[in-house]
Amino acid sequence: MRPQILLGTAEGVWGLSPDGSISPPALAGQAVTALTGKGTRTWAIVKGHDIWTTQHDGRWEEALVVEGWSATCLSPTASGLFIGTEGAHLLKFAGGRLEPVKSFESVEGRETWYTPWGDPADVRSISVDPSGVLFVNVHVGGVVRSGDDGHTWSPMLDIEVDVHQVRAHPVRPGFVLAAAAAGLGVSRDGGHSWDFVSSGLHARYLRAVAVSGETVLVAVSTGPGGRRAALYRRPVDGDAPFERCRGGLPEWFGDNVDTGCLDAESSTVVAGTTDGRVFTSLDGGVTWSLAAKGLPEVHCVLVRSGGQVS
Repeated sequence: MRPQILLGTAEGVWGLSPDGSISPPALAGQAVTALTGKGTRTWAIVKGHDIWTTQHDGRWEEALVVEGWSATCLSPTASGLFIGTEGAHLLKFAGGRLEPVKSFESVEGRETWYTPWGDPADVRSISVDPSGVLFVNVHVGGVVRSGDDGHTWSPMLDIEVDVHQVRAHPVRPGFVLAAAAAGLGVSRDGGHSWDFVSSGLHARYLRAVAVSGETVLVAVSTGPGGRRAALYRRPVDGDAPFERCRGGLPEWFGDNVDTGCLDAESSTVVAGTTDGRVFTSLDGGVTWSLAAKGLPEVHCVLVRSGGQVS
């Protein structure tokens, strides 16, 4: 069975079925900025403060409201749902209660986190590896790691590497990837050491990373403005250079394929764009097709095995 695809847009969540049909949007007219899933449950950030969830029959319901800060990203774990916010705060929703992760407020080096435009740093992405180790990407603040469910934290990367997304390998504990302005960071020891690779890329500025089977895919451009943006692929293991993804894709994207807008499961890969297009690949990024166009701005995508489209 092919995975189902959900598309979070400026005007709701659209479903892309295996037969290529697009379902009418759920949460119509509402900006959906992040999607994640675990088991039968899917989670979404709606309008920056509302967290909605769906499971089993695919119907959405509001689960909680984040007050005080805008939510930026989220990730489910065995013990609850972690939510990142503007201002580089971390919350946890468990047992029907939403509470701040107080230990995150005292991460070593926190006082150096910043943004180039002068605002406070944000939590940009969160990922959990199969052993339960939690990785949180702060922009700009590097990647921090917790091996005890958020009770203690350790910085894993120099903040000047400028990480835009952290992605733990879905089935290999300790294998972590970081899409950064310095290329693709690869760690095989849970983030304690890193190699940065960029061979074969036309530029080193990365905004998104996904894993499709034995393949890593990245979104690359020449800088924050998204000029000359493209997708690349390379094997998870070994030192082969990146290969440009071409078949069925535009010569260049008009903007960055951003954090959260590139996802994969098994051999299915999906990429969404700010101009409302969605491209899919069923062979790990070798060939692509235009699956949808004319949608509202795509903010995030999610590939789910056997997921419900509603």
